Amino acid sequence: MSMLVLEDEQEFQHILRILNTNIDGKQNIVYALTSIKGVGRRFSNLVCKRANVDITKRAGELSKEEIDKVLTVMQHPTQFKIPVWFLNRQKDFVTGGNKQIIANQVASSLREDLQRLKKIRSHRGLRHYWHLRVRGQHTKTTGRFGRVVGVSGRKK
Repeated sequence: MSMLVLEDEQEFQHILRILNTNIDGKQNIVYALTSIKGVGRRFSNLVCKRANVDITKRAGELSKEEIDKVLTVMQHPTQFKIPVWFLNRQKDFVTGGNKQIIANQVASSLREDLQRLKKIRSHRGLRHYWHLRVRGQHTKTTGRFGRVVGVSGRKK
């Protein structure tokens, strides 16, 4: 790990807390934001550019105002002209809108979707309920759990 040379050591934060996620302050801001669930490298890069944050900065070097600006862009991406095709939740089943789900919303929306599929007794919902493969994989020999499968030896 390389050493960081900083002008003002008091303003550097080694760990940031953003959206209930600990973010390493030594990482580049674009890559540091990817530790938040629902935020990838491309979305993180676009958010930093829309928030007018220097993408060469480390996460610990950001001021409070820059962090707040990044948060508002992440939570309301369509207001900052991020295209709809870039968002990870398009045509939401409940609201019908397009949005970016991040942090705790990812797990809760996945749980709600699976509950809905199980409730309407769809094929995918039933496969989830039975703990089987959902996406059409072969299940004759793989995915067995709970018992030992093997060829018995020859009796002598």
